[in-house]
Amino acid sequence: MMTRVLVIEDDPIIGEMLTLYLTEENFEVQRVESAREGKFSLGTFNPDILLLDLMLPDASGTELCAEFRQLTAIPIIVISMKPSVTVRIQAISNGADDFLVKPFSMQELKVRMDAVLRRTANLRTVPTSLAHSRETSQSGTEAQRGLVLDLERRTIVLDGEHIETTFSEYEIMKLFYQHPNRVFSREELINAVRGIDSFINDRAIDVHVTNLRRKLEKNPKEPQFIKTVWGVGYKFIKQ
Repeated sequence: MMTRVLVIEDDPIIGEMLTLYLTEENFEVQRVESAREGKFSLGTFNPDILLLDLMLPDASGTELCAEFRQLTAIPIIVISMKPSVTVRIQAISNGADDFLVKPFSMQELKVRMDAVLRRTANLRTVPTSLAHSRETSQSGTEAQRGLVLDLERRTIVLDGEHIETTFSEYEIMKLFYQHPNRVFSREELINAVRGIDSFINDRAIDVHVTNLRRKLEKNPKEPQFIKTVWGVGYKFIKQ
């Protein structure tokens, strides 16, 4: 079965180049030119990955990432004319999994697409009934209370509820979870997610941790799971 790519790009030249190249690389491609059409195509085309331009006729800005992230859990790669650090960080913090600045190499785009798709392979191939049986088998156990990782579905389970994260957030949380109480420097966390985020630095790590706290902590300002170790980095406290 061919991997389905939804391209939301209003520039006719770039859009046509993406469509032709990805089709030749054995992807099934649908291209639309507006955010409204893109949201409609999520349901009708059922894509496996989304390529999103941040400047569209009916919407623009990194808030687009947040809007599409609320609608889907598939990987989102932003393609943008804006190379600024601020825009990249905002896009990642709003749910993008990678970021490419125009003009970019088609070969690099494919490598980045393959990288994020590999990390979602288990999630995409687990049948619903089997996934449900895994959740059911955990009922009454530690999955009902506390925080655990579902490694096959690549999700965090908090008090029995699956928490949606970006793939970079999940990789950071997996590292924390596998090494409770160990202090990780920002450099170590950068190395853990390099290759997932095209742009990653100390500030981006802080954004990911802030997002994780917002999703996992009852009071993100007084975190119980992810503690700051001032001057060093972060550590995870297993409850």
